Amino acid sequence: MVRVLILGSTGSIGVQALDVIDQADDLTACGLSCGERLSVLSEQARARGVRFTACAAGGGTIPFAPDLAELIDASEPDLVLNGLVGAAGLRPTLAALERGITVALANKESLVVGGDLVAAIRARTGAGLVPIDSEHSALFQLLQELPRERVAAAVLTASGGPFRGRDADELIDMGASDALKHPTWSMGAKITIDSATLMNKGLEVIEAHHLFDLAFDDIQVVVHPQSTIHAMVRTDDGSVLAHLGPPDMRVPIGFALRWPAPPPPRAPMDMVGMSLSFEEPDLDTFRCLALARQAGEAGGTAPAVLNAANEVAVRSFLDGRIGFLEIARLVESALDAVPARPADDLDVVMEDDARARAAAEEEALLCSR
Repeated sequence: MVRVLILGSTGSIGVQALDVIDQADDLTACGLSCGERLSVLSEQARARGVRFTACAAGGGTIPFAPDLAELIDASEPDLVLNGLVGAAGLRPTLAALERGITVALANKESLVVGGDLVAAIRARTGAGLVPIDSEHSALFQLLQELPRERVAAAVLTASGGPFRGRDADELIDMGASDALKHPTWSMGAKITIDSATLMNKGLEVIEAHHLFDLAFDDIQVVVHPQSTIHAMVRTDDGSVLAHLGPPDMRVPIGFALRWPAPPPPRAPMDMVGMSLSFEEPDLDTFRCLALARQAGEAGGTAPAVLNAANEVAVRSFLDGRIGFLEIARLVESALDAVPARPADDLDVVMEDDARARAAAEEEALLCSR
């Protein structure tokens, strides 16, 4: 029986992970955490007999701390599923890996913000890291079957979000309700907005760099509106290997929770009548993807600055303080204001995270006047 601690159990990933666990006879939830929805957390725990819970807003059976170390120690998991949103997920990822516990990672910011820190701890403890993002889960599986010398490039697919094909003039008046209408995936508000700006794909490029030790020039992005192919690998003979699957996060969640054992069986995918198309991303209109790649290539704390500014920008957009196109403006402003430094110390990373948030808030105020 695999004991799973779910961080962010009341969010989209957490709820779907519990659904996967409920349908399995070899998985059990041993601990849960959430940000604010204590009543939902309490009901989740009660329904499954989970004794150990923590809530950032107060309550739960374990006192809350940013790294959730006490919850990890008390629940004694075999695997920690990190479904937290944003940079808040970094400290729990580091705490689990420090204890040699495998992390099933849906919190891409752990690698975007602290990729160097994660690598250092894994090198010391040997802890496993299995991605849950559908694109990285697909790459994880494809790359396991291919000798590294045959890999020419990895290709991440993007749905294009709700604004695919529109130019900047058409996006000026778009509000949060428009941006939250994702065409293929059902996700939380933050990641849905990131999908609309293509920042989500930019963060995934940085995540892929750290997960698979790939050069940024060897990570490509294509827009694939059907969201059927989650990732591809270009090989040295010019061929392309692709991973296809339904747009259902329970599939990569089920793979990650059971790895290295086989994933749970599912009904076969019906490919009759399937249509697949691909487009180049519009980097002029959706500038966040280009900004993310630039930050990743700069390295050090630049990705942490990018992520922090984006979190402020997305919240400002959802609150109606800035327009859709101003999300990229806030991020670029913060990258200019906070020069990158080496990211081998958590305190330094968090200092630049805080400076970037302050810079983005200041820019948001200017935009809203």
